[in-house]
Amino acid sequence: MNKEEIVQSLQENHAKFIQQIHALQDVEFCYVPEGKWSAAQQLDHLVRSVSPVRMALNIPKFILQWRFGLANRPSLTFEKLVNKYTTKLNEGGRATGQFIPPIVDSNKREKLLHQLKSQVDKLSKNILAQNEKSMDTYILPHPLLGKLTFREMCYFTIYHVEHHSFLVTKGLDTMPK
Repeated sequence: MNKEEIVQSLQENHAKFIQQIHALQDVEFCYVPEGKWSAAQQLDHLVRSVSPVRMALNIPKFILQWRFGLANRPSLTFEKLVNKYTTKLNEGGRATGQFIPPIVDSNKREKLLHQLKSQVDKLSKNILAQNEKSMDTYILPHPLLGKLTFREMCYFTIYHVEHHSFLVTKGLDTMPK
């Protein structure tokens, strides 16, 4: 995907998730499936996940190069990145540290939805400000996947919201009727 296609997918996938969360009743939004996160926590986790990517794409390139180096391989395709992520999850990989959401009340829904939309919009602008070469040159650390190129981190962000949308649906399927 080129950067325009990345931004389109990023916007579309997050818009679908935002619609999904917005349509939930408060009891559904806060329902915590056994051993899983509520839809509210899924939303909070996504805000926590998009924000550092958005900020990282604003860091001067020389600092990123000094801190993390440069890519020593071509960027993975979207499909290969998704495969790598799902493999790590199947091996037991989970969110850690700052990416673990607290319990979230229903009164925080609108604020979190606004934050997610705002972060995605800002990230989209940051992506469009990059050139295609920098998307494959500069790398960022991912807590589960290791060092990813800008392009791969964008692919991850596109898929990540799909993954959590699926988890929301799956979790609500366990809700007592």
